[in-house]
Amino acid sequence: MKNSDLMKRKEKAMPKGFAIGFPFFADRAKNAEIWDVEGNRYIDFIGGIGVLNTGHTHPKITAAVKAQIDKFSHTATQVVGYENIITLAEKVCEKAPISGDKKAVFFSTGAEAVENAVKIARAATKRFGVIAFDAGYHGRTIYTLAMTGKVAPYKQDFGVMPGGIFRIPFPVKSFGVTEEAALIALEKLFKTDIAPTDVAAIIFEPIQGEGGFHFMPPSFAKKLREIADKHGIKIICDEVQSGYGRSGTFFATEQLGIEPDLMTTAKSLAGGYPLSGVIGKADIMDSVSPGGLGGTYAGSPVAVAAALAVLDVFEEENLLQRSNDIGTKITAFLNGLKAKGGVFTRIGEVRHRGAMLAFDILNAEGKPDADTTKNLAGHARDNGLMLATCGLFANSIRVLVPLTVEENILDEALGILEKSLAAVLK
Repeated sequence: MKNSDLMKRKEKAMPKGFAIGFPFFADRAKNAEIWDVEGNRYIDFIGGIGVLNTGHTHPKITAAVKAQIDKFSHTATQVVGYENIITLAEKVCEKAPISGDKKAVFFSTGAEAVENAVKIARAATKRFGVIAFDAGYHGRTIYTLAMTGKVAPYKQDFGVMPGGIFRIPFPVKSFGVTEEAALIALEKLFKTDIAPTDVAAIIFEPIQGEGGFHFMPPSFAKKLREIADKHGIKIICDEVQSGYGRSGTFFATEQLGIEPDLMTTAKSLAGGYPLSGVIGKADIMDSVSPGGLGGTYAGSPVAVAAALAVLDVFEEENLLQRSNDIGTKITAFLNGLKAKGGVFTRIGEVRHRGAMLAFDILNAEGKPDADTTKNLAGHARDNGLMLATCGLFANSIRVLVPLTVEENILDEALGILEKSLAAVLK
């Protein structure tokens, strides 16, 4: 079987809007490695876009899934319940950086979790408005697209977005947006577009994912918390990508010094199986009437079994420490290249919290260079390393390598990255 033949079949049978980033098709995978149908091997620095913090086909997770399938694969949670989903709710509530009584509910995708978090906030406040941030990413459904702060390729061609959603700048020094400027924009919003008493929630990623891995300053988060408390607004932390150890703490919100009212989680929650969730203060979570939350595949027992195994793997393999070690190592590697000078001076800012790491590619004038960033990803791919681009200006490389990656595989990947950087930064 050839990749080119599969691509022709894909193009004939599937819409072009459902694009594939790499021109090959997976045959098998293990931890941080993927082999395509032609036998070519790649080191995976993308991890299914942050889904595989515990790696491909972790044996403990695979065993848990097989055991659950032998019992039953589906009942629809709202029809017949099962114990493991209760156990998972108890465990994720213990992990969430929210004090007091908490509750959790599970769905299938990150976008589902985000939409349901908004539904819960609206039910709790009896308000309609939602405030999001420039360059934030919250999903591909129409409502989550409205909250997403990036047009291409996500929002273009889809017409008018739902109302009641407002956006302010995300404070990023390198973009010239200070915390003060973002707060002024929020106060202006309250005067020109929506009264704070009509706002149900402020939603943000503690570390913007698609936006370029920019970390929300804790001082800004604390100010948002104060403003929200003053006006009765709920804070939603979208941890779909930054959660589950990627940032060096179990949830990135732990590094902000605030407590959210609601949190979303997905991606690495179940180690590659479709599962997402909302965690929040019990009284807020109980604002929705019975039947108002759910879905046919919400909280699949198979995915839940995987999620429970993921928690065991984190403890047994000390993956929070591993996350910090990986981030420190890659940062030192990139800064070491920059110190060499020459073409490597075109490596811009290196940002990381734990293993959630990104770095920018600049042109000779120090401006964002999207074309070279794309070329870097292509060159690395051709040499066996999968890299993903991101950022408002498409000039950032984000690293989402499994936290379980073997040290020799990580070293090999960094060697390929150095070779590719030297080749494209001319």
